[in-house]
Amino acid sequence: MTPDLRQLRYFVAVAEESSFTRAASRLMIAQQSLSQQITLLERMVGAKLFDRDSRGTGLTEIGQLFLPEARAVLDRADEAMALVGRAVRGEVGRLRLAFLRTTANHVLPPVVRAIRERLPGVQLTTEETSISALVEGLTSGRYDVAFSRPPLVDGLSSTTVATEQICAVLPEGHRLAGRDDLTLGDLAEENWVLTPRSSWQPWHDYYDREFDEAGFVPQVVQRDASVQVLLGLVAAGVGVTKLAWSAQSLRRTGVSFVPLAGQFVSTEMVWLPGNTSVALEIVLGVITELAARTDLTAAG
Repeated sequence: MTPDLRQLRYFVAVAEESSFTRAASRLMIAQQSLSQQITLLERMVGAKLFDRDSRGTGLTEIGQLFLPEARAVLDRADEAMALVGRAVRGEVGRLRLAFLRTTANHVLPPVVRAIRERLPGVQLTTEETSISALVEGLTSGRYDVAFSRPPLVDGLSSTTVATEQICAVLPEGHRLAGRDDLTLGDLAEENWVLTPRSSWQPWHDYYDREFDEAGFVPQVVQRDASVQVLLGLVAAGVGVTKLAWSAQSLRRTGVSFVPLAGQFVSTEMVWLPGNTSVALEIVLGVITELAARTDLTAAG
C-alpha cells in the first residue's frame, strides 16, 4: 500500500511538533484519529516512525530517514496544485498567434508585448502567414488567435482592433502624388499592380465591387502576393496600387501614399469559437483593452 497525502501531512506535523497533542491541535483533528492514521502509516512502512516516552515523542532512525522524503512529496504536491491553479487562471500554457503579413509589422510588437506583460508564464509562438494559411490554421486548431483583414469566412469569431485609411500608392513624382486625397475613379486610366486572385478570393470579390462602383475595370499589368514586392513595383513605375496606410512603414522611398476618400480597412482579431483555452479568454480581453487605448496601426 502507498500512504496518501493526508497521512504524510499527519506524520510531518507530529515530527515537527514532537507531540501528538500539539500536532492534533495544529491539524484540528482528534488526537485519537491522528494516532490511528500514524499507526496505519507505520504498518505500510513496516517500521516504527516515532518513539514515545516520558520525555515526549521523537523520530526513530527510520522516521528520520522518512521525514525529508515525506516533505519532498508534499512540496511536489503543493507545486502541482499551484501549477494547476495558474493554468485554470490562464497564467500558464501555450498560445499560438498568427499575423497576416500586412499586419505583422505594426500589430505584432504591441500585441506580444501586452501578452507577455499580463501573462509572463504563457509560452507564445508567433507566425507571419498568408490569409489562406491563417484561416486554415484557425479552423484546424493550429493557431489560437490571429490578426487579419476582412472579409474572412463564416464560422470564425472576430473583433475589430484597429481601423485605418486606405491609400492610393503612387510612384514618387506621379502627377497625382501631391493631392490631399483621391477617389478610386481618379485612377481609372492607370496601370495597376495587385495581389493574385488566388491569394484570397473574398478580398478580390470585394475589390471587384469597388472598382465596378468606381466605373472601371483596372488594367492589371502585374500581380504578386508580397506587399513589399508591390511597393517595389510601384516605386519602379510599373503601376499603382492601393494599400492600408500602415504599409508605408515597409517602404520609405520611391512611393507616395495618398488617402482614398471614404475608404478604410480594419484589422480584426480572429479566433475559432469553442476554443477552450483559458489563456485565450484572457488574451482576448487584454488585446481588446489594448486596442481601446492604443492606435495599433502606429504602435509597432
